[in-house]
Amino acid sequence: LRRYVQQRLHGSGGSLDTSCILLWLKEQGYDIIAYLANIGQKEDFEEARKNALKFGAKKVFIEDVSREFVEEFIWLAIQFSALYEDRYLLGTSLTRPCITCKQMEITQWKGAKYVSHSTTGKGNNQVRFELICYSLVPQINVIAPWKMPEFYNQLKGYNNLMEYAKQHGIPIPVTPQSPWSMDENLMHISYQAGIPENPKNQAPPGLYTKTQDQAKAPNTPDILEIEFKKGVPVKVTNVKDGTIHQTSLELFMYLNEVTGKQDVGHIDIVENCFIEMKSRGIQQAPAGTILYHAHLDTKAFTMDREVRKIKQGLGLKFAELAYTGFWHSPECEFVRHCIAKSQEQVEGKVQVSVLEVQVYILGQESPLSLYNEEPVSMNVQGDYEPVDATGFINIRLKEYHHLQSKVTAR
Repeated sequence: LRRYVQQRLHGSGGSLDTSCILLWLKEQGYDIIAYLANIGQKEDFEEARKNALKFGAKKVFIEDVSREFVEEFIWLAIQFSALYEDRYLLGTSLTRPCITCKQMEITQWKGAKYVSHSTTGKGNNQVRFELICYSLVPQINVIAPWKMPEFYNQLKGYNNLMEYAKQHGIPIPVTPQSPWSMDENLMHISYQAGIPENPKNQAPPGLYTKTQDQAKAPNTPDILEIEFKKGVPVKVTNVKDGTIHQTSLELFMYLNEVTGKQDVGHIDIVENCFIEMKSRGIQQAPAGTILYHAHLDTKAFTMDREVRKIKQGLGLKFAELAYTGFWHSPECEFVRHCIAKSQEQVEGKVQVSVLEVQVYILGQESPLSLYNEEPVSMNVQGDYEPVDATGFINIRLKEYHHLQSKVTAR
């Protein structure tokens, strides 16, 4: 039997779940081809390759999909102004279709019959990975050890998993000094399990990696000019030192660096998971946060009011579908297809100040602006006749309450 073990590894060259599952599957008689996606996480990829081979993989594929992640997934989320439950920028959710798309390409190329993942039966990722796998290769068989009694009865939790790892010489990335689960990519870093599981527990200082602890943030602002075309950031200029970045990946990485040191994009949330549990997470998404605000203002400046209302509804739907893993559903494909038209006019430059957690819009300009200073000015009359306002003021609510009084009188 041939199948893939997707590995999303951190630092030590192997996540605890993935490494143990790789070895466990080998013990069940499977031939293993390991797959690791580079989506911008801090990772010793060669160490990960060595560990995968050491613990039984026949081959290891390490694919850099960072640029695709930015251009095909993050930019789409920025265009949608996508937030799940008003706060979460979908940093983990967006990586799942990006990771799995390349994984399934390799699966088909190597003729694998099975694909596996190391996510638990309690989280959202099991749904995301499996739905996307089945969407791309309907005939594939998914093996999810954490949902198999023969696995979870043997390894009942992380304590048993760590014991199994020690017995087989598997590196253990979770330590008493950092008892939490971490997911890192270009868009964000998030922490769950361990200390963060109790909402009363404050985030330990060691969690601040993509954003700097606010106490250490500089007390002078960074001022950036961000240029958009068709709703996509195409250029970032540091107004102070003249630094310019124009390619998608470099631009995004630079924004992570500049805004991260100001602790922009750090949130502590309890979210409603797809499987109807609540989960507490600590997340940091600096570049995504500043781009969300900059795009919001460019959109307000250039987009028709009624189009913006419709697009706002599409953004809510997109966030829900991306979060729950329905990336390749017909409804999500339809919603993604709709966004391009709404973004045709979203062009312009925004000057943004970032200082100690806050993002401030300083000014903006656009050749496609729908803002007309003359009719709204308090200094000139312009073409607007104030008496024209009387019509819509008089009609709707006046008539409504007039009719309500008649109903009440009856």
